[in-house]
Amino acid sequence: MAKEKSNFVRELEDLPGIGPATAEKFRAEGFETIEKIATASPHELAEIGDISVDNAKKAIEAAKKSSEVGFETGEQVFERRKQIGKITTGSKELDDLLGGGVETQAITEFFGKFGSGKSQMGFQLAVNVQKPKDQGGLEGKVLFIDSEATFRPERIRQIAEGSGMNPDEVLKNIHVARALNSDHQILLIEKADDIIQKENIKLIIVDSLTSQFRSDYIGRGALSERQQKLNRHIRALQRLADKYNIAVYITNQVMDNPAILFGDPTTPIGGHVIAHQSTYRVYVRRGKEEKRIARLIDSPNMPEGECVFKVTTDGIKD
Repeated sequence: MAKEKSNFVRELEDLPGIGPATAEKFRAEGFETIEKIATASPHELAEIGDISVDNAKKAIEAAKKSSEVGFETGEQVFERRKQIGKITTGSKELDDLLGGGVETQAITEFFGKFGSGKSQMGFQLAVNVQKPKDQGGLEGKVLFIDSEATFRPERIRQIAEGSGMNPDEVLKNIHVARALNSDHQILLIEKADDIIQKENIKLIIVDSLTSQFRSDYIGRGALSERQQKLNRHIRALQRLADKYNIAVYITNQVMDNPAILFGDPTTPIGGHVIAHQSTYRVYVRRGKEEKRIARLIDSPNMPEGECVFKVTTDGIKD
């Protein structure tokens, strides 16, 4: 006989229709509190917990009745944001453009054409995050999701040596996975909780976020499904950033928008889904010689602006 649920819910297992196995599935995806269940979408919970949408709706309603979802003061938010860390890019100009570097609890997106320096920035951040905090690092390790076969340990070694670091130790602290397709890429992020906690991960890099999705979903008929999966994927990245106070750096491919007759037609892939979910969006393009021009397109707290940095043998520099 099924256990009768009480009116007041304290644990996920107390929710109607939710047993221990389903509760563990929710916790593994970051829904570890009643409040998070209360603010979830029924279809998302149904997919995660492998339950019906109706049961998910009942669980959400019960969670809403028992949760204490309320407001907090701006001062409380300010105090919480003091926990945020920043990773230096190697360029002071670029750090200033981003408000001090690449932020934890946020998704920083760099988009641009091939050879613009997006992957180089990822390599640099993978090295810099391992530095002491007083040198612009977070004393942590890296998860690197490689969807385009662009990860080069030789380049990591160059940058590490240019920073006066032990290249062998730096490489040991970078955990790399090659995403074979979009579903595999999604799965790698969904199963990342254990390694994040075990290995003191402070940075997730996805290079690139959209490549596999473009390959797997071709044509306008597949666009809706592609965007839904991209949305779920980037929301999972944000949940990890919030839950573990880590930084997320993603690169994005671009296309030329034929509707733009004047000015730069370069447009990032992913549409509004990525535009709304990325905390910081930076358009990077190649300049003369080693120079790259970075333009901050969107940020919650920094004005739009541009800066110039260099990609050198030793890494990213002013």
